[in-house]
Amino acid sequence: MFHRIKILSYEMGLVFRDREFVGLLGEGTHWRFDPWSQSRVTIVSRREPWLAHEKLDLIVKSGLLAGQAEVLDVQDQQRALVWIEGRFSQILGAGLYAYWLGQKRVNVEMIDIRQARFEHKDLKVIARTAAAKVLLDICEVQRDRVGVLFIDGRYIETLAPGQYAFWKGAAEARVVEVDMRETAADISGQEIMTADKVTLRVNALVTYRIVDARRAVSAADDARQALYREAQLALRAIIGGRELDAFLAGKDEVAQELSAAIRVRAAELGIEVIAVGIRDVILPGEMKDLMNRVTEAKKAAEANLIARREETAAIRSQANTAKLLADQPTLMRLRELEVLEKIASAGQLKIVLGGDSEKGLANRVVNLL
Repeated sequence: MFHRIKILSYEMGLVFRDREFVGLLGEGTHWRFDPWSQSRVTIVSRREPWLAHEKLDLIVKSGLLAGQAEVLDVQDQQRALVWIEGRFSQILGAGLYAYWLGQKRVNVEMIDIRQARFEHKDLKVIARTAAAKVLLDICEVQRDRVGVLFIDGRYIETLAPGQYAFWKGAAEARVVEVDMRETAADISGQEIMTADKVTLRVNALVTYRIVDARRAVSAADDARQALYREAQLALRAIIGGRELDAFLAGKDEVAQELSAAIRVRAAELGIEVIAVGIRDVILPGEMKDLMNRVTEAKKAAEANLIARREETAAIRSQANTAKLLADQPTLMRLRELEVLEKIASAGQLKIVLGGDSEKGLANRVVNLL
């Protein structure tokens, strides 16, 4: 009929009679008279900061927790950040909570989630907890990128690299990450017919970077792909209006015209075009052979012309020399002596003269020597 109940210093007894909460039992030994076993005492530890019980609403409604526990009633538009002994513990969603006073130092910060974005000086610590993964959408904007933030479909702001968090259920938050680094688009494998009906395969290179992230995200479903298509069409139009020889002779002009053609559209997409170049031009096999033969013929004609020019110059030089020697007998004699000197230096010089008919020649040779 008497029941002995011992409550330790770190415990609390919850007294129920006929399943109704009727009181608390503090530290000590208690004797209770209950001949019909209508009462029940549930002993809970206050070392756990939270009072967890299936009938917490009845316990709170009784008002008997005053001075023993702090009650938190978190509304649908609220969340509670809890620190225990100066260390972050958890995030509480909507509901009724109670934590004991006097055992551990508990600090609670109430947050209004109608502002969908959650900003806090301890965000990195909070984001690592299990409760954060349940109640928060956490995203990371990487280095050299920006995040374009939309909430309920409306543009809000452009986010710098870093960590961001948004309350689940508060609003539809979406962050589109955009790479702001310089990028090259390879416009490859374009088969294009020139004005003189020659089919070429042309590879071009467009170097660009995104300068307006919001416009790049909003103007097209894929700004990079849109720029690629624009460059394809512009390249076809430019080459299609030129004959083969004009195109091959003015590839730099084609690149400049292509750059000018896509810059306006690129600006509408939030993109800055840095450079455009024609990388490769591939001719059909038969056209390549024909071009090689034309080049070979041109080179042969140029070589023949150069040879004729050299021969003409040599003959002109010889004619000038002969005229000079004819006008200057002394120079002629000096030239003859130079020739004899070269012959004599090459070896022994032997002169054989004929009979009387050769006296005139002999006399001339003697005079020379």
